[in-house]
Amino acid sequence: MSFTSRAQQATTQTNVADAPGNPNSKDLSAILSSCIASIGTLGEGYGVIAGRLAELQRRLAEGRFHLAVLGQFKRGKSTLLNALLGEEVLPTSVVPLTAIPTFIHSGEERLARVYFQERDDPQQVEAEGPERLRDFLTDYVTETGNPNNKLGVSHVEVFHPAPLLKKGVVLIDTPGIGSTFRHNTEATLNFLPQCDAALFLVSADPPITEVEVQFLRQVRSKVRRLFFILNKVDYLGDEDRYAALAFLEKVLREEVDVPRGTEIFPVSARQGLAGRIDGDDELWRVSGIPEVEHHLLDFLENEKGSALREAVSCKAADALDETLLRLRLAMRSLQMPLENLAQRMAILEAKIDEARREREQVSDLLSGDRRRMHQFLEEHTGQLRDEANEYLRGIVREALVRDGQASDERVLEALGEAIPGYFEHQVGQTAELFREQVAQILEPHQKRADALIEGVRKTAAELFDVPYHAPESSGAFEMAHRPYWVKHKWTSSLIPIPTGLLDRSLPASARLKRTYKRLFGQVEELVVSNVENLRWATFQSIDQTFSQFGSALDERLAETIEATHGAIHAAIERRRSHSKEIADEEEKIQTATKDLEQLREELESLASGAKAGDESG
Repeated sequence: MSFTSRAQQATTQTNVADAPGNPNSKDLSAILSSCIASIGTLGEGYGVIAGRLAELQRRLAEGRFHLAVLGQFKRGKSTLLNALLGEEVLPTSVVPLTAIPTFIHSGEERLARVYFQERDDPQQVEAEGPERLRDFLTDYVTETGNPNNKLGVSHVEVFHPAPLLKKGVVLIDTPGIGSTFRHNTEATLNFLPQCDAALFLVSADPPITEVEVQFLRQVRSKVRRLFFILNKVDYLGDEDRYAALAFLEKVLREEVDVPRGTEIFPVSARQGLAGRIDGDDELWRVSGIPEVEHHLLDFLENEKGSALREAVSCKAADALDETLLRLRLAMRSLQMPLENLAQRMAILEAKIDEARREREQVSDLLSGDRRRMHQFLEEHTGQLRDEANEYLRGIVREALVRDGQASDERVLEALGEAIPGYFEHQVGQTAELFREQVAQILEPHQKRADALIEGVRKTAAELFDVPYHAPESSGAFEMAHRPYWVKHKWTSSLIPIPTGLLDRSLPASARLKRTYKRLFGQVEELVVSNVENLRWATFQSIDQTFSQFGSALDERLAETIEATHGAIHAAIERRRSHSKEIADEEEKIQTATKDLEQLREELESLASGAKAGDESG
């Protein structure tokens, strides 16, 4: 659909999330509640599975659509966000705002929380109205209140009762590109893979710039979905508006390789905010903001929500299959002659011992791969150290030549501008490199783990002649990373060393040579400090990822043993000491099995319906 017809038709659409008959998260949540209630009747031994289902239900309820708002300075990002919130919460400014991201969550009350790079205690304020919240934020996220981020703010969280946020959207206000330093843009690019989608904001006056085009080329590979907003169209007549839309579409298609027909939403954030504040429904309608809201919610329901429901349904089905296997094994153990039961139990125990030995082998292999990843990191760090030294020495040379004299102050200024952007870029490059390496290394381990778990379950099912469903793979672990902005400061300060009497008496060429030697020595210290910062963060991510993988494998194996050997052993003990209660136990198991089989069918039906809806869409 073309950008013009999309804008014209959006006002007639209804939110797909509210359409009757569409599979939604409420249906799935109700099924999960029934599963938890049914499993709860089976006793404490099933508490782990009930806990897993409760966690899935929580994930479903708290599933959030993380939407970054991107744009160059003075394109109207803050005004657009305020319009979506319905009041002036975020500060706007005639000068660029500080490079601090703001995460806007749903909350019953207005609240802001400021986090710092080198402090564990955030600053917080609760406010009845938007003015108090805006004044508080002004002190931390604007150049006026916090010039050059001298307060060391890492990121800000805002909680607000706006209807859009209650639908599951988290809005993220990012630093304006091209407004201050290069590292603002690099930090934004590094963050984007953690977002579900992004709104890219441009305006008609001036048209899209080369800086924005270059940024968009990098953004396209970082974020799953990108929506385009043409702001400030209220300053244009109909003819000029159409021309501005056509020009933007042409640039996006030819310069950024955006497909023809990609939606572009013409809006007036200023009118939208005024319409919300004044309660002017007509002004709100003509602002174009309702079309943006509808489109975002449509995406949330049909793409983000569908993917989340599918993942939760799959994991819930696995939990039910594990429970049903356990119940069927328990029933067979209660009914089978004790002699046959003992023989089959011995075979299963041999299989479990084999799985435990294989787990030890996997642990040894994982330890070796972890050491190799550490070694690869050291090699990468050494290469990065050499490259950074060469790059920053070039900055020193350029600064001294441009300055025309041996000035430590000039070099300090040049390095202060260059270092954050350079190392922020290296953060993104290094993170991507090690994500790929870890995924490649853990994939075969994951396959061995899946085969190990399946082997125990399949053996138990075959020995006791009960139905068996192979579980879905839990998937290889991704590199662990921090959920928000990178919390660090890049070291970029030199210590000016006064020239001595000997320096002043030397010829100019010799004096310059001594200056180079002195500054290069300090540059090397800066490189060591900054590269070590990056190395240590990556080292911790590698260790955390491997540890999580190993722990998850141990947990899955322990749960499998409990679901097979544990279920049979419990039935044997019950037969030996509480034979008179066996009939009651059988009845309880039969009832729970019937209930869970029905719920399993409902889960499968819900997942099939959602999949069919996705394919037809």
